[in-house]
Amino acid sequence: MAHRGTRPTEHGQDSDGMCCYEHGILEGFEEIILSINKWIMAGFKNSAIFVMYSQGWRKCGIFIVVLRNIDNFVAHKKLIILFMLRRNLLLIFCIIVCGCLYAQDTTSKNRTITIPSWAATLSESMELHGYAQAGYTWRHQNGMNTNTFDVKRILFWAKARVTDRWSFLFMHDFSSVVQEFYTDYRFTRGKEFSVRFGQFKNSLSMQNPLSPTKLDLIDCYSQAVVYLTGCGSDPLNGVQYGRDLGLMVYGDVFNDKLHYEFAVMNGSGINRKDNNNQKDVFAKLEYRMQPNFRMVVSGQLGKGHALAKSVYCPDIQVGEDYTRDRWSVGAEWKHHVEGVDYWKNRTAQIQTEVLGGRDGNNHSIGAYATACLPVCEVLDVIASADYFDYNTDLGLGQMNWVFGVQHWFYKNCRIQLQYTHANPAKSKHFGYLQTQVQVAF
Repeated sequence: MAHRGTRPTEHGQDSDGMCCYEHGILEGFEEIILSINKWIMAGFKNSAIFVMYSQGWRKCGIFIVVLRNIDNFVAHKKLIILFMLRRNLLLIFCIIVCGCLYAQDTTSKNRTITIPSWAATLSESMELHGYAQAGYTWRHQNGMNTNTFDVKRILFWAKARVTDRWSFLFMHDFSSVVQEFYTDYRFTRGKEFSVRFGQFKNSLSMQNPLSPTKLDLIDCYSQAVVYLTGCGSDPLNGVQYGRDLGLMVYGDVFNDKLHYEFAVMNGSGINRKDNNNQKDVFAKLEYRMQPNFRMVVSGQLGKGHALAKSVYCPDIQVGEDYTRDRWSVGAEWKHHVEGVDYWKNRTAQIQTEVLGGRDGNNHSIGAYATACLPVCEVLDVIASADYFDYNTDLGLGQMNWVFGVQHWFYKNCRIQLQYTHANPAKSKHFGYLQTQVQVAF
């Protein structure tokens, strides 16, 4: 998605400037800022607070408060408070990265400065992660060649551990929209029973719950997973990134050999209320026969609400509620699982799955198999076969063959090169070459 330009504020200043009081956003933080400043000035000399405001990404502003001692403050780990706002609503975000802070008074002997308890607690409970995927695509289709540089994803997320059993996660994709926000609570001492509430990925298929940073294909998911889980290719359901709002219970039982998930969700996708009176039910069972081998079955029973007309289901009208059921059966084998770091310690693996769905009276079915083989210290060879028939009565199937390599240059960071040859049933074959750079932390 194209980057949106800046717009004037109500005070006539650029929204990417230093206007801290736009729409009175900072007014609600005056007491907090003054309190922090008082603490700083009491403990450090020549300290400063820098406050910056930016609204360049889809009305998502960012406040960064950096505490530094210009002369004597040793900032091995800086203290950063990051407020993320969307449409002037605080998204409950403070990300604190903080270690032990020491300062030296030039007029007295060395002394240790103690951080307030709230700062120490936050620094111990916060995790900050992110990744970006961008590249270049060349395509030959219908006798024409096209090419473009593209940004696939720029995701940032933070996880706060409120207690050893209770946590909260927020995820935003700067190339699209807010993706996830949910809270988890573990009721048992072990992993037997936990509850998740909020917006998160649905349980359908093996691939959908996985991060694109852990998948071998630049296109990430198979055709069936993209269509059936609501990732974007189904016009009836729209682009929902495989996520929804709802409540889920999950856990691991029988010495962690059996993983289960059961969820009740709106079925209407992300960042919106339910658009019908029915709820969708998801279920998944994963049996780990060995640490390196698992078998997975999952399913969905629900009602969809057509957002647009679809060539795959021509009998369903816009605004119509229709049956929306899905199922999947799959397996995954890895050569080893211990110590895998997606850099120097990688593993050969094969993943395969069969998926099917029903939209009204229209049925779809597909299958894929993807293999990854490390051939030297930092190089993998990738191969995948992917078939999906969007409507078995209309014969709208397509077969994709993918071949490529990927080079891991740091932990979770790689360069990929892949070629895809597509064979649609009712149109000419075509192919495209993709390169992608992934940087993650």
